[in-house]
Amino acid sequence: MNLRCIYCQTPFTLSRAEMLGAILHMNEKNMNHYDAHCPRCRRANSISRQRMELFFPNWKEAAKHAPLTDVEPGAASEKTIPLPKGAKEAAKVTPAKKPAAKKAPAKPAAKKTATPKPAAKKAPAKGKKK
Repeated sequence: MNLRCIYCQTPFTLSRAEMLGAILHMNEKNMNHYDAHCPRCRRANSISRQRMELFFPNWKEAAKHAPLTDVEPGAASEKTIPLPKGAKEAAKVTPAKKPAAKKAPAKPAAKKTATPKPAAKKAPAKGKKK
């Protein structure tokens, strides 16, 4: 579903998995609107249940066949996979200290002299004279 943020006018999309999760969430909580968050300004854009069902007409059949982990609202953007215990320890790296970079002395900027331009003469206005 293609959307446009009502605050910053950024276009963004909702995937079918996120739409299905949103419809199921609205159905469980007896809600009439879903808040889709803009990826740019992070503000909530309200989308009505009718509009969601219009773009996903067979959502009841899709909910029967989809696994429950894929249909959570915001699952596509917020899903993380935990690392195994051995990988966590291997991933920890102590940051190395970097030597301080030497800065070159700043050179004074050369002054630019502006030459005055002659004033432009206005041309007489063209049009009807009374």
